[in-house]
Amino acid sequence: MTLFYDVIVVGAGHAGCEAACASAGLGAKTCLVTMDMNKIAQMSCNPAVGGIAKGQIVREVDALGGRMGIVTDRTAIQFRMLNRSKGPAMWSPRAQCDRGKFIWEWRHQLDITPNLDIWQDQVDGLLTENGCVCGVTTIWGVEIRAKAVVITAGTFLNGLLHIGRKMVPGGRIAEPAAAHLTESINALGIRSARMKTGTPVRIDARSVHYEDMVRQDGEQADRMFSYLDSETFERQFTDDRRNFALPYLSDGNCAGGSVLPCWTTETNSRCHERLLSGLADSPLYNGQIESIGPRYCPSVETKLMTFPDRTSHPLFLEPEGTDSNEMYLNGFSSSMPMEVQIDALREIPAFRDLRVYRPGYAIEYDFFDPTQLKHTLESKLCKGLFFAGQVNGTTGYEEAAGQGLMAGLNAARLASGEDGVVLNRDQAYIGVLIDDLVMKGVDEPYRMFTSRAEYRILLRQDDADRRLTALSYSAGLATSVRMNRWLEKEKGIETLREILHNTTVKPQKINPYLERIGSTPLRGSYHLDDLLARPGVTIDGLIEYGILPESIESLELSESIESSVKHLPSLKSEIIEATEVMVKYDGYIRREREYAEKMHRLEDIKIPGNFDYNSLQSLSTEARQKLSARLPQTLAQASRIPGVSPSDINVLLVYMGR
Repeated sequence: MTLFYDVIVVGAGHAGCEAACASAGLGAKTCLVTMDMNKIAQMSCNPAVGGIAKGQIVREVDALGGRMGIVTDRTAIQFRMLNRSKGPAMWSPRAQCDRGKFIWEWRHQLDITPNLDIWQDQVDGLLTENGCVCGVTTIWGVEIRAKAVVITAGTFLNGLLHIGRKMVPGGRIAEPAAAHLTESINALGIRSARMKTGTPVRIDARSVHYEDMVRQDGEQADRMFSYLDSETFERQFTDDRRNFALPYLSDGNCAGGSVLPCWTTETNSRCHERLLSGLADSPLYNGQIESIGPRYCPSVETKLMTFPDRTSHPLFLEPEGTDSNEMYLNGFSSSMPMEVQIDALREIPAFRDLRVYRPGYAIEYDFFDPTQLKHTLESKLCKGLFFAGQVNGTTGYEEAAGQGLMAGLNAARLASGEDGVVLNRDQAYIGVLIDDLVMKGVDEPYRMFTSRAEYRILLRQDDADRRLTALSYSAGLATSVRMNRWLEKEKGIETLREILHNTTVKPQKINPYLERIGSTPLRGSYHLDDLLARPGVTIDGLIEYGILPESIESLELSESIESSVKHLPSLKSEIIEATEVMVKYDGYIRREREYAEKMHRLEDIKIPGNFDYNSLQSLSTEARQKLSARLPQTLAQASRIPGVSPSDINVLLVYMGR
């Protein structure tokens, strides 16, 4: 049996789902191949989306026309904005989700997407002709032909599960591993290696003593991840390019409220003693696991060995769903023998009567060297073959989703003969992520942090639509509904900034407000935009004290956009938030933009693909080796390769007459 498509996506995790929707959204006939249609976008580890830097990625995926933000909002059971005490460049949204509803909401997103088919099977090999991928084969003897293939197999490639000394092949607990596909990819000259990750014990909520824990509620929020609400999102499928009627509306949205709380507690010395007593049977310390795990999400046994003087470590108990007793114990990832895990937890007062659904486990899996990829996530060695997600050495749902969307977008454009789309480091965290993978490679599972982005003041969570929606619309992915909503927001921001700039206020009117917030009183008249730059002064405060003119309350939306966002009161609050950040941090934003523009000059200096670095003896030996291996396309890319020094870049500048 042979099937024919434009694009094939292998694997229906967070990367695969975004890749499939992006590809199909551009009009490419797309086939998503998955082993289990009931585990689509399974949250293999914690039931949450977002967090530090990760929340920014989800906002970017949404601004580009992806689905993770929509699915998260519809299935959220708690929302929080992290890092409120810091500047807006550090604010990061995070939501707890209902794991089961998350799967079925994603399945719904796939089902309503035109041009997208799902095939339940397991891919075991690639088909190639003349150095180009042309399809895949499956374990059931099916050939699926296509112009492009996107590999998003997650942890399933030769996956091996560990609990104590017991080892079982699998891609997730109780799910089979995928054999042979790695070997088929290696045959093309693409290098692979092994990584490790893990997940904690799952606890029966009925066995927990909550009186010995600290309750942690979420925030009330009028906006969570997506810039669109359910009704606006569904309208995307009835615009002039989609023409696809939609009978279904999800009722999973928590409307910005906290539905279920989380709970916090901590380990203790007795818990530590029990864990240490079983260390000889730990796969991480008895030589059973040799691959590297995530540095920033270590197992509890690794914490004990790394911080031997600590008498406790924090634990967070997170609900898995509104209709489930299953709870996730964040902070207790482990592959220790199951009896050791359970005994140790029962030494904690809140878990003295503990019952569990399953213990924590570790998993080893194959990944492929991302330095062998182009910035479009296409392989340098096989045309039409793309990689996204954990197979590129990353960890995290959000990192996977961002890569998946870009890989799907570029696979569809390749299938139609168009050039790929690449995001710069000053455009998106997704651009930082992909550039780091391609230019630096990985020696441990890659996780995104705000500190990885040199332009993080430009890459805030509040302005992802400003940075990316127009670009996505021009590429054909973001719809006219989404673009029109951004244009309406931009119009509101411009109007509000004009009001602030043209309005002056006298001391007798503003000083009572300034005294209340502990700010120095005025002695003369001030423009409101200058006043807003002060710490503690907010637009909401100026409105509350009647200092802003009534025109602020009449930021009218056009009739067309008003009807599409009538259930989304957040548009005006988004305008206020974005304007306030832009005014308060104007100097920092302009300075960072100037620096980014200087670096773009290096981006404009192209390096020929056949450039012979070994002929330049004035380059360091390490630089010649690294540049020859990575083959950067621009001098800016070359400057970000570890081992290439500023003096090496100067040599290249001189050689190129710059």
